[in-house]
Amino acid sequence: MPRPALPARLRRLPAALLTLLLVPLPGCSGDKAPPSAGAPAHHTAEGFRNRDGSTIDKSQWEVWRWQLSRQDPPRPQPPLPVVVPDLQAPEPNITWIGHSTVLARLGGLAVLTDPQFSERASPVSWAGPKRLGALPLTPAQLPHIDVVLVSHNHYDHLDEASVRALAAQPGGAPLFIVPLKLKAWFDDLDLAGLRVVELDWWQSHVERGVEFMLTPARHWSSRTPFDRQRTLWGGFAVLAPEFRLIYTGDTGYSGDFADIRRHLAHRGSFDLALIPVGCYEPREFMRAQHVNPTDAAQIHLDLGARRSVGVHWGTFEGLCDEPLDQAPRDLAAARRQLGLADEAFTVLKHGETLRLQGAR
Repeated sequence: MPRPALPARLRRLPAALLTLLLVPLPGCSGDKAPPSAGAPAHHTAEGFRNRDGSTIDKSQWEVWRWQLSRQDPPRPQPPLPVVVPDLQAPEPNITWIGHSTVLARLGGLAVLTDPQFSERASPVSWAGPKRLGALPLTPAQLPHIDVVLVSHNHYDHLDEASVRALAAQPGGAPLFIVPLKLKAWFDDLDLAGLRVVELDWWQSHVERGVEFMLTPARHWSSRTPFDRQRTLWGGFAVLAPEFRLIYTGDTGYSGDFADIRRHLAHRGSFDLALIPVGCYEPREFMRAQHVNPTDAAQIHLDLGARRSVGVHWGTFEGLCDEPLDQAPRDLAAARRQLGLADEAFTVLKHGETLRLQGAR
């Protein structure tokens, strides 16, 4: 006879224990080094802070209550489609690989955001959020990647196996551009010839005529119980001569995006924004760290982007409580609420390539 299924709460115990290791808990920081004299306000002795001085900390009780009271949301029916990417599309274009992994081709470069190609977004192979559906592109099927942008160190955005695969690509490893203090993690991988550039908010690196600027976001960082807020987080403005893209990274809603627009107003408006639209329920638990589709639509307006595409949805089961196919429906409602045209802020199918027009 088949063994009876475990009750849902017991099935979630491994994930609950894993979440306790990964969510920001008060008092879990590692050794505290004092900030240097004249350091920016978001540099503190306890680690980095958001621009308003806040940190995103949850008590163990809040985490346990959320994890053990969760209901498994229904899987999308029919399953979310996966399509064949158009890797021959003329520049500029983007291809959504899944979650926050986007292949952008602009300015003569192939740029990859937050590469995550593994089955789980987790430090272990036996628990944690699991990929639902097939990858539209494996690392071996990618074109040669020139630049990889890593927004922060969470496992659904920075995956060791994916980094190692990219570092081993034919023709040499890409350049990795990362937030402040994250280079040490790459150094520990001991990969020969790996180039890693660290940036603070508003700092830039230029690669083959394309500028990459780390922009602020409202979020947090941690990979273990001992490194909370020890590395920075953010998004990236990618400023090519004929196309301007911004990837916001994971974020709660804040005034950062209106400030980014003001800060870069002299460079012209953004042609495209990649903005997270998923992983927003339960709302009170997620509000400070993840926008919902209504917040995302407001960020689109704050940035003054000509067009936006939603990311960070529809890929990993178990990250949050809303169904994996809920974000597009809520985004459609947000567009109506804010008076946005349907084409102003859209989502893509896994693997879908979107051809774009720059400001010429």
